[in-house]
Amino acid sequence: MDEPSHYVIVGGGTAGWIAAFILQDEARRRGLDFRLSVVESSKIPTVGVGEATTAAFRVLLRHFDIDELEFMRKTDASFKLGIRHEDWRRKGYTYYGPIDDPHQVVQPPAGAPSDYLNVYAVAAGRPVQDMHMFQPLLEQWKAPFARKPDGSLIPLGPFHHAYHFDQALVGKFFASKSKGVEKVDAIVEGIERHPETGDITALVLADNQRLEGDFFIDATGFRKQLIVKELQAPWVSYAHELPVNRALPFWIDVKEGEELPTYTRAWAQNSGWMWQIPTRTRFGCGYVYSDEFSTPEQAKAEVEAALGHEIEVRGDIRFQIGRLEKAWIGNCLAVGLSSSFLEPLESTSIHGTIVQMMLFAQRYMDRPERIEQKARDDYNARVGRQVDDFRTFVNTHYVTERDDTPFWREVRANRIHPETKERLARWRERMPRAEHFPNYLGGLPHIETQLHYPVLDGLGLLDQSLARREMEAAPKLRQFARETFESLVREYRGAAQQALGHAEFLQIVQDMG
Repeated sequence: MDEPSHYVIVGGGTAGWIAAFILQDEARRRGLDFRLSVVESSKIPTVGVGEATTAAFRVLLRHFDIDELEFMRKTDASFKLGIRHEDWRRKGYTYYGPIDDPHQVVQPPAGAPSDYLNVYAVAAGRPVQDMHMFQPLLEQWKAPFARKPDGSLIPLGPFHHAYHFDQALVGKFFASKSKGVEKVDAIVEGIERHPETGDITALVLADNQRLEGDFFIDATGFRKQLIVKELQAPWVSYAHELPVNRALPFWIDVKEGEELPTYTRAWAQNSGWMWQIPTRTRFGCGYVYSDEFSTPEQAKAEVEAALGHEIEVRGDIRFQIGRLEKAWIGNCLAVGLSSSFLEPLESTSIHGTIVQMMLFAQRYMDRPERIEQKARDDYNARVGRQVDDFRTFVNTHYVTERDDTPFWREVRANRIHPETKERLARWRERMPRAEHFPNYLGGLPHIETQLHYPVLDGLGLLDQSLARREMEAAPKLRQFARETFESLVREYRGAAQQALGHAEFLQIVQDMG
């Protein structure tokens, strides 16, 4: 009888514990004989900033049958129904990016192209956001739930929402839900490697301890302790096309009885942009900026001028924007911030962790001695493409009309990636379609047209005359789209009247505990 394979995750936090949770569940489902350890030192503090997710997080909760309201209670979570983009296209201009997809609930006529409702909205000169259920909820700061006469909660629609939360609490929550995972409280000082294969054979821990393993997951965040420090994995930099490289984080307390927005606020500033993420008890905030164009002192002064009050800065975070050339080398796979980091504009970090670990668990996880090099190559190609897609999507946000500061002039003139330009050129010939985003993640959620349309529309990057020509070529479809668009707008505005206020909903959830 073979010994069980020993998978070791180095680093807890959100990425490490989500990885542990997904791996132990998949092993149980498939009857794989393996043991799992998480090495997490109580001496290394977790960065407790406000964090936002995509709807992939709710897919994760559903997939693993986790009680959503218990999760929200224990992590101080609130709803994220989209992003409010302020001053990006030009100063004084705001647009929303709701994360629901109306195409999901409408049965299209036979042969209708994907995204025909979005094309209709652009042709008609209507904001594409108007047909989204989440749009009136975003505008009115409401939750996607109503209350029945008996007091029970009822969702307003079938769409997956996302969350804002304190990510230090999320790691603890998943740790509490991970069954049969051994927790090792230790600092990792180095590794031992196999003399011939170069694979990691053991971790060297403080106090002359060692921990042997067969497969290692690097979830050590920006330290990249195993994959870069020990295995020297090469890094692909996105610093040129995503020029913000520093963050000034701070908190704003939520006042008693104050209503809470249901969006992440992404507010463009002189040398980058400011985020505001409402959890139940406080706003996690920060200014992500380029230190080519601003000093920390200037950044702080700029934030205080924008907000009209002083802030207490909670750190100075510098980051390398980019990804590993290969996130999986030998018997070591990097996840979370060890694997890639983009500015937090579209909540890609936790989304990437969830999708990458589900992809690995479902397609590649096995006894390590059975895993072949072609599996690693295949995984690395898919994950590399995923992060490159994130890069191009975030870079698209910088195709703006702004030229009022040196930062915005530089970004417009020199920092738009060739792939961004290529996509925008294609979408001047033909409106964006789902088939422009081939699926290489096994059906797992990815950034596709439902997230692109509100951004492209909000930045004025879609051609109304092209959309009109496409609609005029199919008069029956145009009539169907018009009626559908109007009925969705009416239905969702009506639903918003029934919706609970966001703070009221969160209080109900707290009271249930």
